[in-house]
Amino acid sequence: MGEQPIFTTRAHVFQIDPSTKKNWVPASKQAVTVSYFYDSTRNSYRIISVDGTKVIINSTITPNMTFTKTSQKFGQWADSRANTVFGLGFASEQQLSKFADKFQEVKEAAKLARDRSQEKMETSSNHSQESGRETPSSTRASSINGTDDEKACHTAPSDSELRTENDKLKTALAQSSTNVKKWETELETLRESNARLSSALQESIASVEHWKKQFLTCKDENEHLRNKIVELEAQCDEIDKETERNEELRKRLQELEVEIQDKEAELEDLRKQSEVIPQLMLECEAVNEKLQDAELRNQDLEDKVRTLRKDVEESKHRQGHLKLELKHFLNVLDGKIDDLHEFRQGLSKLEMEN
Repeated sequence: MGEQPIFTTRAHVFQIDPSTKKNWVPASKQAVTVSYFYDSTRNSYRIISVDGTKVIINSTITPNMTFTKTSQKFGQWADSRANTVFGLGFASEQQLSKFADKFQEVKEAAKLARDRSQEKMETSSNHSQESGRETPSSTRASSINGTDDEKACHTAPSDSELRTENDKLKTALAQSSTNVKKWETELETLRESNARLSSALQESIASVEHWKKQFLTCKDENEHLRNKIVELEAQCDEIDKETERNEELRKRLQELEVEIQDKEAELEDLRKQSEVIPQLMLECEAVNEKLQDAELRNQDLEDKVRTLRKDVEESKHRQGHLKLELKHFLNVLDGKIDDLHEFRQGLSKLEMEN
């Protein structure tokens, strides 16, 4: 039936840097399919992963291998035949746990297959050794030179033993032929695998420089993108400020729209008021005429007031003069009254004397 996949998952594949033995080198640009294969012909297990046409993992599982979880999503194992260390990065911790459990299961199955193979080889070796030990004895028995009685005595046992040994030899020969064919098949498979691995190794060596150039290019692009990100962040800050200014302008625009609505209402009122302006003009003309008449009357009244003021001044002057004359008259009257009083006192005295 050949090799059949028994478990498949997806992961990012890495290999240890052969120069530093510390850094991981990505073997795939993206997550690729990683599968466990079982070869029923050779009773062996392999982990195989192919990226396009390139074989990036071809690792035969042996009982001595160990899969180690180095983080929640990363695991690794060492392959002494490939002289490298493979690393797998998974999308989740659950996928890593499933792969690790399958690795342990396959490891136990490989150990069991090795033990069975060793037992078969030991059994075949024992059969071969027993056949080798018994065949010379039977040969010796059949070639013994003795009497006819002795030959007759040994004829029956020798035929039986020869048949038994012949059957054993046939079985051992058939088993050896089967093992030889199996080993030839395994050897051919190993040669093909070696050829594929050599080709993959040559491709890997050829692509190392390409990957280095790609790495430097990616590094330059990364630096360029970082600078671009810094510029974009600065632009984002400017955009945020511009957004704030736009928000303020939007609020101001709303306020202006409200003011415009108020002004439009006032303008509508003014329009309504302008309809009565002609009437107001006529009223203003009438008022102006009345004002002119009032001004004329006011002018006449002012002239009259000035005249009255002059009359009042003259009246005040005459009144002052009259006051002076009245004072003089009162002084004269007081003198006359004093004289009359003295005259009356003189008359009183005369009367008393008489």
